[in-house]
Amino acid sequence: MVHLGKTTRQVIGVMRRWVRPHLAGFLMLHQPRLWALAVGLGLAGGLLGIAFRLAIGLAQSVWLGTASENVVTALAGFPWWWPAVGPLGGGIVVGVILYFWRPPGRSGGVADVIELRAREQETFSTKDAIIATAISAITLGSGGSAGREGPVVYAAAAVSRIFARTFNLSAAARRIVLACGVAAVISSSFNAPIAGVLFAHEVILGHFAMSAFVPLVIGSVIAAVISRAWFGEAPAFIIGDYQITSYFEIPAFALLGITCAVVAILFQTALIGGDWLSKRTSLPIWIRPAIGGLLVGVIALGFPHVLGVGYEATTIALAGSMDLWLMVALIFGKTVATAITLSSRAGGGVVSPTLYLGAMTGGAFGIIATSVFPQYASSVGLYAVIGMGAVAAAVLGAPISTAVMIFELTGGFAFSLALLLAVALSTGLCQAVMGRSFFHWQLYTRGLVLDEGPHKHAARFIRVRDFMIPPTEDEDRDFDTTRDTPFLRPRDTLEAALKAFDTTSRSRLPVVDAKTGQLVGHAHHVDALARFNKALVAYSREEHS
Repeated sequence: MVHLGKTTRQVIGVMRRWVRPHLAGFLMLHQPRLWALAVGLGLAGGLLGIAFRLAIGLAQSVWLGTASENVVTALAGFPWWWPAVGPLGGGIVVGVILYFWRPPGRSGGVADVIELRAREQETFSTKDAIIATAISAITLGSGGSAGREGPVVYAAAAVSRIFARTFNLSAAARRIVLACGVAAVISSSFNAPIAGVLFAHEVILGHFAMSAFVPLVIGSVIAAVISRAWFGEAPAFIIGDYQITSYFEIPAFALLGITCAVVAILFQTALIGGDWLSKRTSLPIWIRPAIGGLLVGVIALGFPHVLGVGYEATTIALAGSMDLWLMVALIFGKTVATAITLSSRAGGGVVSPTLYLGAMTGGAFGIIATSVFPQYASSVGLYAVIGMGAVAAAVLGAPISTAVMIFELTGGFAFSLALLLAVALSTGLCQAVMGRSFFHWQLYTRGLVLDEGPHKHAARFIRVRDFMIPPTEDEDRDFDTTRDTPFLRPRDTLEAALKAFDTTSRSRLPVVDAKTGQLVGHAHHVDALARFNKALVAYSREEHS
């Protein structure tokens, strides 16, 4: 017995020495606190998703008398000119809000949340987030052509920031909390918890890390439970039991992926072009939503299917119950209507429109494929489902989460081979032409380039003031900037500083205040490199922990 007790103590000692460093690392990453916060974020995300959908329904009931997503069906009971009333009226209301409460700018979306993750020092106004979310709810409820996911992701970011400030989290923990809020609202909005987790990893964080995985799962699952308790268990789109008819269809699925890439490129080009034109117009910011609403209303007179989020039209296409030429027309109509809505500074996102365009593209392709090779082709609805995933993945730059989202939205897994092939080809070709996803294009226009790697990001966002050393008390603060002596400014980037060190071959450069012309410090080459290495190590640790 004595020997057994000694052996037990030895085993316990070995286990303690083995577990202690891992437990210390677990605590150092604030995992217990993050897990607890994830519960609150899941509750908040679930409620946000419900509240935003109810707000859209409330705005819609003002002009349609119903909160149902079946907008086209509801319009059948109104005069022929009624489809133009909603977008115009909503644009006027949004214009009033912009005039009184919001400075010139855009309503928030996914790109803004990615920017918030990247620029830790940037301010983020909760008031602006509330106003932007209200603008998006009014836009979508009145028939504006956009998606509901981007605005609610932006609202979740505001809630996540409140959590982060309240509990004084580290920079890495703040980013996880931000992603957790996004995962929760995506899960709630789409009733797709797995896709919510993957979307937050793939799009918001830009990497997959175990330290973030558990909090994201907790938040996403809780939000999904709340959403399902309110809206029911059914996925967003109900489809038939689609199966791949023959492996001879593989070339057709590959061609569908290429076709979807073309549609995705055209859609991104339209959005970028619309934004470019909007920035160069002299019209007051408050009048643009009304003009945009009027133009969308004119399109809706002929094609009411473009109005709102468009889930009814998407569902019809997925069922294979829409005519070929109508789907082709809606591809162009929805593209133009969405570009007008977003460039007019009304609110909304792009996720739902990409699903819509994909369903129309796949459905139209399917009608042609089944007529040419009826003995080998699967149903039109299957092609619509695959097209939905392929266009969305290419535009969003999120092939993994989008593919999983399609499985969860439709409840079908039998066509995974065809979906993955089309998603891969569409995403790859779109990246080859556009160079980056739509979200990263938005950030690129703001001077934020994230797809070049963490080293570029660190070099452009670390400032000289972050590593400079103040001058000594007896050192002369006067500095003649007209001399040939090279110098730096406190706001200069690390990239500019490293170039200056390399050009001048100096190990130390003076730092001069831009306004006063006074010497405020010195920057050492070795300190600049040390700050650069520290940032890269921190990023690598966060990505792999």
